[in-house]
Amino acid sequence: MRYVTFEHAGTRRIGRVDGDLVQALAGPAELGRDTPADVLATLRPEGGPVALADVRLLPVVPHPDKIFCVGLNYHAHVGETGRDLPTYPVLFTKFAGSLVGASDDIVLPPEAQQVDYEAELVVVIGKAGRRISREAALEHVLGYTVANDVTMRDYQYKTHQWLQGKAWDRSTPLGPELVTPDEADVSAAPVSTVLNGVTLQSSDTSKLIFDIPTLVATVSEFTELLPGDLILTGTPGGVGYRRDPQVFLHDGDEVVVEVGGVGKLVNRVRAEVAQVPVPAAARN
Repeated sequence: MRYVTFEHAGTRRIGRVDGDLVQALAGPAELGRDTPADVLATLRPEGGPVALADVRLLPVVPHPDKIFCVGLNYHAHVGETGRDLPTYPVLFTKFAGSLVGASDDIVLPPEAQQVDYEAELVVVIGKAGRRISREAALEHVLGYTVANDVTMRDYQYKTHQWLQGKAWDRSTPLGPELVTPDEADVSAAPVSTVLNGVTLQSSDTSKLIFDIPTLVATVSEFTELLPGDLILTGTPGGVGYRRDPQVFLHDGDEVVVEVGGVGKLVNRVRAEVAQVPVPAAARN
């Protein structure tokens, strides 16, 4: 099955996708904490289907409780950074405010000059658990989606912690659909980024250093995973910062990130207009 969170005629709904149509489902208004796997499976159609082209797709999970991101999780990406192979997953976080929909603009902040792309397969949790064994990990997976882990490199490398480069508002496309495991084989799914028609990343998920069961088990050691939580599994080699010459995103660019069998994100890059503070005297 393929599911979306969408808006149509001013109403937010969960929908089940069938080709070019989306069928609204009665129940919670969005995918997330209130839609574990056992609940999602019971949601029934409400009203008639509408064309996907006529709805606005939101981040597939608009308000996850937690977003975990994995750095340096493809051999080629580790190689291009010149780092040693990690023996434990490199983890950082994003916030729900970082997420945008599958066709929304990526906001280019005026403060950052080195804005980079990162194609990633995303795991969506469907069953709560703590200290989940590697063997049981896939039982806790609701499905998969796609993210572009847009990164402000000049901010990322201000310190040895990455948060300030990874968690900008309205920077991370997520979607377009949640694809259940019975429909998506992610054991060797192609992962790619195409910028303005030029392929810059091309790999597949068989080259992950830490696989999905390992990531679920590792994260759940230190925190309870909840339905709707996201794990961005890492990006392949070919990021713009490590190219010679370097490649960064600019106003008007089109970025296409795809994971085979899961989905495709197509986003324009738009410069954010900096807000000029209004002097107090002028407001009176």
